Amino acid sequence: MRVPRLVGLMAVDARETARAQGLLLTTPDRPEPPLPVVDYVVRQYPRPGAEVPRESMVYVWFDFGPGEGGGGVHEPRIPRPPRGGLQRELDEPGDTHMALSPP
Repeated sequence: MRVPRLVGLMAVDARETARAQGLLLTTPDRPEPPLPVVDYVVRQYPRPGAEVPRESMVYVWFDFGPGEGGGGVHEPRIPRPPRGGLQRELDEPGDTHMALSPP
């Protein structure tokens, strides 16, 4: 049997998908989560599509490990970015053909 893709599913959906395929689900990053957990699976092992025997264990993680990414908290940003936005990226007004003429 092939392991289904569980990444991106909520905990309850991942558990039901695994159960429907005859697989067992476990979460190494937390003790047995309750069914109504609304966290999303961010990683799984074995990978989707891997061939495994029926009643095999599939490991899923709901949190990124150290150095694996994740959004994290980015606010407040100190120091604040400079004011100006897109205007800072625009060229100064002037003759637009000057840049196209050979030196």
